Amino acid sequence: MEINSIDEKYIRMAMDEAKRAEEIDEVPVGAVAVRDGVVIATAYNTRESSRCATHHAEILAIERACEALGGWRLPGVTLYVTMEPCAMCAGAIVNARIPRVVFGAYDLRFGAFGSKINLCEVGLNHKPEVVGGVLEEENRSILSSYFKRKRVKGAPPDGA
Repeated sequence: MEINSIDEKYIRMAMDEAKRAEEIDEVPVGAVAVRDGVVIATAYNTRESSRCATHHAEILAIERACEALGGWRLPGVTLYVTMEPCAMCAGAIVNARIPRVVFGAYDLRFGAFGSKINLCEVGLNHKPEVVGGVLEEENRSILSSYFKRKRVKGAPPDGA
């Protein structure tokens, strides 16, 4: 799949969201939902602060996009996220019928769009176009710096 300057622009916006997560000691993952060149939702991880396992950036961005568009289907939306979605988030993307997903860093531990598993290859009724590795090194650096600081503080890293 082709990476373009528009994808980089919105991945950088998602990176700003990830930095907001890091400021409140959350795993720094951010997401931005865009339709027709308009940002309709932004979010970042809040699992720790909300104490809710489902509060990944992608899930929160999808919920906000559904509110903004007034329905559970999100046609024409591209979801930009700083890290490859996990199985839960990939499932939500498929269920929301999001046609395109663009992510930064691959997630070799939990990635569900090619790294660990590929939800696009299991015969579901919707298969989004997936573009990975956009500004990958910058996104990976944000994550690795965060976990390095967590290890120094003595807190066990729990993954994304």
